Amino acid sequence: MPLPMIIDTDTASDDAVALIMALRAPEVEVKAITVVAGNVALAQGSRNARYTVELCGADVPVHEGADRPLLREARTARFTHGEDGLGDQGYPPPRRSPATKHAVVALVETVRAHPGLVVVTLGPLTNLALALAQAPDLAEKVGRCVVMGGAACTVGNMTPAAEYNIWCDPEAARLCFRSGLPIEMVGWELSRGEATLNHEDIARCRALGTPLARFAVDCNQTALEANRTLFHEPGVSLPDPVAMAVALDPTIATRKSAHAVDVECEGALTRGMTVVDQLDVVRTGPCDTGGWRPESTTQAPTVTVCWEIDVARFKERLFRALA
Repeated sequence: MPLPMIIDTDTASDDAVALIMALRAPEVEVKAITVVAGNVALAQGSRNARYTVELCGADVPVHEGADRPLLREARTARFTHGEDGLGDQGYPPPRRSPATKHAVVALVETVRAHPGLVVVTLGPLTNLALALAQAPDLAEKVGRCVVMGGAACTVGNMTPAAEYNIWCDPEAARLCFRSGLPIEMVGWELSRGEATLNHEDIARCRALGTPLARFAVDCNQTALEANRTLFHEPGVSLPDPVAMAVALDPTIATRKSAHAVDVECEGALTRGMTVVDQLDVVRTGPCDTGGWRPESTTQAPTVTVCWEIDVARFKERLFRALA
């Protein structure tokens, strides 16, 4: 029986590919898609999600949620994904309208209806934070919470310290990381290097000849140029599909470990930094860790950090979904 899943997304180009991977995977059943403002404004993210669902021939409700971060001004990522989030390819509007239920309500009701389900977040964590604030018991009802976000002990893609999804709404991320959710953090760095889709990979996608394969390549053209310009890599980085691959098959994460992880919200230079206690100094170090521990707990929150993935298996799963 397929495992139930709910996906929270700020649907732009790599989010759309991740949605295809989930919607095409026989081992999961996507119960709902919830949309949050992030890469693009909320209405555009909803339109992109619904277009992708229709392209897959799926029947999954798309719920619109938070149109801005909890406390911050909204900052899109048009520089990476284009004005419409899908590389400005001129895709037509979807036929279906968004579901009438608010995304936060949909998150709460779906988790309660399917205890043990997998939650996958591909954007800022605003919707999930609001759901937890409304229903704190959700944390113990979720089987896995795979978060595409953060940068584990490495440079970020929004600032030297932070990855975009966490940087965009650090207060929401902090709330989620401190909630007790069984978070598996899949940082953006796992989509770099050999995990990028290089020229040969892109040619292989095009050679598949399917509408999904063409869409996956075309909608990521702006992201490809941004990756070359900003990060000096020859291919396109797909952080959301990497996280989705781990959500669909946990063994794709070949090295992971549990650590105290918290989110920096006050730092002038480190807003949105995911601070990973890789050496466990909170529990074993001799120094006074001061403000590390949240006031409500005896130790910092524990998160499973993914450090390495099986790149070949990630790409094979991607190609299989597009074939």
